[in-house]
Amino acid sequence: MNVTPNSGETISAPPPHEAYANAPDLRREIHQVLALGAERDGRRARPVTDPSVDAAAAERAWRLRRAALMDRMALDDPGPGPVAAAEATAEQLVLHDRRHPDLVAGPHHPDTITLAPGHRRYVRQEYAAWTAAGRPGI
Repeated sequence: MNVTPNSGETISAPPPHEAYANAPDLRREIHQVLALGAERDGRRARPVTDPSVDAAAAERAWRLRRAALMDRMALDDPGPGPVAAAEATAEQLVLHDRRHPDLVAGPHHPDTITLAPGHRRYVRQEYAAWTAAGRPGI
């Protein structure tokens, strides 16, 4: 399904319970995302397990996992703070994917959405596709 930006149509994305069905529990994912962030920022050495993983793919995996984590937290607590954090991290993933369209895994590219409400659905689409592809980039 292709959509025109800002057409009022939404991207089809799996509902959260399907998109995050294989996600680690929140506590474990918080720890893992923080560890990936520390590796990304150079505060912790990254273990060399797969030399074929490139920097853009690793960056995307971190951004995707962080956006999915914030989305899941906002689903549990839909207050203004968690929702704003989920929308901000989703926007960061969209911006990254616009610069690296070859890393998009789902059927809808980030250029099909320009309104923030679609960004969290985009995260769900991409997280589901990423896990189905074997979690590349980590």
